[in-house]
Amino acid sequence: MDMEITFPGGKKVDALYKGFTIKTDQPVDEDGEGSAPEPFSLFLASIGTCVGIYVLSFCQRNKIPTPDMKLVLSFEKDQVTHMIENIHINMFLPKEFPEKYRNAVMKTAEACAVKRHLEKPPKFTISVSKL
Repeated sequence: MDMEITFPGGKKVDALYKGFTIKTDQPVDEDGEGSAPEPFSLFLASIGTCVGIYVLSFCQRNKIPTPDMKLVLSFEKDQVTHMIENIHINMFLPKEFPEKYRNAVMKTAEACAVKRHLEKPPKFTISVSKL
């Protein structure tokens, strides 16, 4: 499976994947136009939205309404390396959320594929070819 990365100008970098164009840019203070999220923001969003789809699917299967439900992702960075050390995902469940499903929905959130890949990361290989 391939994803094509293109450079449409300025500090923009796009990913073409499964018929979609995922646009990124850098903030104005980093010489970008601020026209799209930074790649690292999409990385964080992929974690939150992955957990979100698992939680949403669980709720839909169990006929639990989700309009008053949300997830909040927060993180802590190492002061020296600036690398993220901890990611916290807090599920805000509505008052009507059935208590009997509390542990099950947490277990479901833990199953997120993006999270599991970070726990056992893939190896990266970078090569150079000419067009």
